[in-house]
Amino acid sequence: MQKINWSQHWMLVFVPIAMALEYVPGITAPVMFLIAALAIIPVARLIGHSTEHLTHYTGDSIGGLLNAMFGNLPELIICVVALKAGLYTMVAASLVGAILFNLLLVLGLSFLLGGLRYHMLEFNPKAVGVYTTMMFIAVISMALPSIYSSTFSPSAATIEEESINLGLAVLLLVLYALYLVFMIRTHPEMFASAAKAGAEEHAKPWSLGLCLGVLVGSSVLAAFLSEILVGAVEGTGEALGLSAPFLGIVLLASVGGVAEGISAVSMARKGRFDLSLGIALGSCILIALFVAPVLVFASYFVGPRYFQLSFSAGGVGLLFLTVFIGALVASGGSGNWYKGVQLIAVYLMIALLLYFVPL
Repeated sequence: MQKINWSQHWMLVFVPIAMALEYVPGITAPVMFLIAALAIIPVARLIGHSTEHLTHYTGDSIGGLLNAMFGNLPELIICVVALKAGLYTMVAASLVGAILFNLLLVLGLSFLLGGLRYHMLEFNPKAVGVYTTMMFIAVISMALPSIYSSTFSPSAATIEEESINLGLAVLLLVLYALYLVFMIRTHPEMFASAAKAGAEEHAKPWSLGLCLGVLVGSSVLAAFLSEILVGAVEGTGEALGLSAPFLGIVLLASVGGVAEGISAVSMARKGRFDLSLGIALGSCILIALFVAPVLVFASYFVGPRYFQLSFSAGGVGLLFLTVFIGALVASGGSGNWYKGVQLIAVYLMIALLLYFVPL
């Protein structure tokens, strides 16, 4: 069994530095945010690597699902900590940003770096069809409460709106559970990997105990670091003159999604593009159909008020455009490096737009 090569995870040195600096007076918010972000990146990488090694025991389809689930753990923890701090706008922006990050930047880098190594990237079009349909449903689930909120209760939340919010959260969780049944139990053949000549062989896997131990330990570290990160985010925005949409959609989402991003790009470089797609697109589905409704219920226990599945018109519009372009680029069962360039270009356009949003 392979052991962990700790020399590849040298950035873990930032973990004790971030925890120590929290108790040092006079540290500015931007410095604290930067150190915490640098610390959470290697922790997220460990989560991604451990779930990647779990694919030896589970197969690519379930492995991609596990990678998406545990890879999004830092994102979930960051959002829960932000709910506790009452940063509800930041949480909503972070959820939108996480989907944009995975569907545009992560998938784009996977196409680009995988396509530079392999002339054509082959993948299962049936699986992509299921993923894209689920993503459109996910965007609709975010748009409907937003439409209701802006049309019938633009000034304050109503009892009816809270009932709709809870009902949608339950429905989304049921839909995600049935999606898992469909993927794992009834139609696993639809998610089978396309044959890829020349793909790299699996590396020697970690032991199952080591995988689970690293997952648990990394999750605990992610929880501590996320609280430090969220505590510094508002001061960072004020000090650097960054708008809340840019902080939530670009910065927080990028830090929270780095685990699955690294894993997806790594798998694309190894020629395992079905697993790469499963991680990137599965993460988008997980965020909208699992993380978002879980945050609704979590807000009743950790937040000052309940979290609404209601997003700004601009956020919903960005999601629709993103899912549409992502579905177009990922269709056809094959890809190349230039598809990655197209997706990355769209992400940079959106980031540039958000950077100049007025404070």
